[in-house]
Amino acid sequence: MKLEAVISEVLQKIVPTEDERAFVRELMGELEEIAREKAEELGIDVKPYFVGSLAKDTYLAGDHDVDLFLAFPLDTPLEEVREKGLELGKEIGKTLGEYEIAYAEHPYVRAKYRGGVKVDLVPCYDVRDWKDVRTAVDRSILHTKWVNENINGKNNEVRLLKRFLKGIAAYGSEIYVRGFSGYLSEILVIKYGSFAEVLEKADFILRQKVIDPAGWLKREPEIAMKTVKREVEEDKPLVVIDPPVDPPRRNVAANLSWEKYGRFYFKADEFLRRPSLEFFFPTGKTGGDYLAELRRKGTHLITLLFDVPEMVDDLLFPQLERSARGFEKALSREGFGVFGWNAGRYGAEKAFIMLEIDRIDRPRVKIHPGPEFFTERGRDFYRKNERVWLVGKRLYAEKRVKENIIDVIRELLEKNQVALGKNLRETIRAAEMLVDYVPRSLENEAYLFLSREKDGLKQ
Repeated sequence: MKLEAVISEVLQKIVPTEDERAFVRELMGELEEIAREKAEELGIDVKPYFVGSLAKDTYLAGDHDVDLFLAFPLDTPLEEVREKGLELGKEIGKTLGEYEIAYAEHPYVRAKYRGGVKVDLVPCYDVRDWKDVRTAVDRSILHTKWVNENINGKNNEVRLLKRFLKGIAAYGSEIYVRGFSGYLSEILVIKYGSFAEVLEKADFILRQKVIDPAGWLKREPEIAMKTVKREVEEDKPLVVIDPPVDPPRRNVAANLSWEKYGRFYFKADEFLRRPSLEFFFPTGKTGGDYLAELRRKGTHLITLLFDVPEMVDDLLFPQLERSARGFEKALSREGFGVFGWNAGRYGAEKAFIMLEIDRIDRPRVKIHPGPEFFTERGRDFYRKNERVWLVGKRLYAEKRVKENIIDVIRELLEKNQVALGKNLRETIRAAEMLVDYVPRSLENEAYLFLSREKDGLKQ
């Protein structure tokens, strides 16, 4: 298919219909009225603001998640914003039906309304410009205002970019995703003009490195350059200076990982050469036989299954990642080759960590290098070890070690030699450990991990 034909067909699927727009307008009107009524009943002075994709008209058809901010006057103490904001959020949540408390910089309420529409009720300050910003969430009001003032009818171009990023699994700025945020997508379209132009400049954007839509590098060069220098030193793929937030110290692309940018880099080129709906609406991974993958590769799979405390994914997934990386490093130190890891939820109350390793047994002994023989430490090493020998000036000893991978992992955990997520330490120590086997419900997950279909660029 030609590029224009693909884009035309995609737009038919992702642009909300008039009926859907009417539903969204009605939904937002109802939510605003409920928020005002509850605030009045509680005697709380707040102004409701809609932010995010609904407020910017960049939402995709069928995606009606609502971000309703409860903005307090600037002279309200922060503790009062948190306490009364949560109180108001709970009352609104009760009216909507189902709700729970979530946590970011401060607590907020996540509710569901009218057939499962997700509604985030977030306390903030009623900011008008950068000088008013008190908390991180306040910026969202400024972001919504800036996008609406600068988008100039390119809303559908943003929709195309968002859908493309979702299709290639590079969308979402959450810490456990590290992809392109919706706001970053909007900035890129505003900056480069269209969905196609953003894709055509995938290579240029990376080489340009710094994107400064509001010209802060000219207006505030000293502060802006500090931001650029910091982000470049931290080896971030892109530095996008937040247009409406001054001083220009914030990189909109701070959470974007090299892996997600790299995915965008290759897929953008592939799409422009061979346009296809598959980039926007990929067919589901078909799955396969994970045991056949292990036989093909000659590797082994270690799976840990454990309970997880109740926490939102924003908190759980970084701790799962830290724990998986901790096992990778600890096992590598013990002489095992770790070819990759995978982690996630397993049912409602459990999680898993998968490790692909080169072998499940190792030699019974390990060569332990010691100090130079003529030092005090050398004498101590000689006394403590059997089968000691010299290579040049340095002492070596033969140390007996655990052979099987499960025994090794148990010992590492007992000795606290694995870096684990702070809320997962105890539950991981009690984990069920499986070798070359997973429960039926994880078979497809194991296959996608071992075959590299889950995160692979090219099969």
